[in-house]
Amino acid sequence: MSYVEVPGAKVPIRMWTDSASVEDVALQQLQNVATLPWIKGLAVMPDVHYGKGATVGSVIAMHGAVCPAAVGVDIGCGMSAVKTSLTANDLPGDLSRLRSKIEQAIPVGRGMHDHAVDPGRLHGFPTSGWGDFWTRFDGIADAVKFRQERATKQMGTLGGGNHFIEFCLDESGSVWLMLHSGSRNIGKELAEYHIGVAQKLSHNQGLVDRDLAVFVSDTPQMAAYRNDLFWAQEYAKYNRAIMMGLFQDVVRKEFKKAKPTFEPVISCHHNYVAEERYEGMDLLVTRKGAIRAGSGDYGIIPGSMGTGSYIVKGLGNEKSFNSASHGAGRRMSRNAAKRRFSAKDLEEQTRGVECRKDSGVVDEIPGAYKPIEQVIDQQRDLVQVVAKIKQVVCVKG
Repeated sequence: MSYVEVPGAKVPIRMWTDSASVEDVALQQLQNVATLPWIKGLAVMPDVHYGKGATVGSVIAMHGAVCPAAVGVDIGCGMSAVKTSLTANDLPGDLSRLRSKIEQAIPVGRGMHDHAVDPGRLHGFPTSGWGDFWTRFDGIADAVKFRQERATKQMGTLGGGNHFIEFCLDESGSVWLMLHSGSRNIGKELAEYHIGVAQKLSHNQGLVDRDLAVFVSDTPQMAAYRNDLFWAQEYAKYNRAIMMGLFQDVVRKEFKKAKPTFEPVISCHHNYVAEERYEGMDLLVTRKGAIRAGSGDYGIIPGSMGTGSYIVKGLGNEKSFNSASHGAGRRMSRNAAKRRFSAKDLEEQTRGVECRKDSGVVDEIPGAYKPIEQVIDQQRDLVQVVAKIKQVVCVKG
């Protein structure tokens, strides 16, 4: 489908989904965003759902302003995937050992490494800029400085919630490695600190929703936020790169005889800010639950822990600000999923996948998410499908 337009106060709301399928609270959030004085455009992805301040699955283009809640608290959260030389024929009948080895190599949930990972020992890790990145820690908000040791030990860890590590097969039987994570606790604390600062600024006092507080250009608060935001986005990028290196090490050891090789890694943020130019104007484009899908850009749109995911290539549709969805999108809250589904339901919906099947991850059950095929179908004018992949192992926090 192409988009439908819903009237908004300052800009029309372009939606790549049927507005009748969007929950009322999310529609209200979109209308709230469209009232912001600095807004120049708003695009809504097919995986849209209610979020804090701004909906998940929205792309907000503003001139001279940025809204930290429209990035979300997991700054730089995103996906990485890599195709390998392995095929389905290389896999053992029982994949529990592989899952166990991945969990041993990469801490999950609130866990961290005993010692900071040395990226120099990881095959193919982009070490240029690594030293400078940590030097810049000294320049971030004083409020989170005490977290430095934790931040170094959490680099290369998964986290919890909807984050995952997956070992997948595409339709031709090739093995892919895929993972989803962000800037861990340091990104969350930076986001919460800056949202608190923004909410106290005088220009935000008349907004329809205090969670939509913005920073405006040429102010010290904006300069401080941009500094910390871009640092956290880089943290998230390195976090995924280290995890992918650790994941590849596990695969090399477990499939020694097959001597696996790896294609270049595809990586994309889906909670972030980028400086982009549209219709002759320099804009700050915030993607919260959306990936960049410029012409030829590779991206990853995952389903849930029991369904397929898609590797895509962007078509460069400027009406969406060169964006596409970041996943299937939730169709019910975590609490609603826990009330509706049981561990037995989870077991049934993840049959054939080596993964956790206990009550601790019932809120991540496939039934709590929108059908990924429908989400992909609604954005045929935004992306082209390159590969469909399906997990056989899924590690959750």
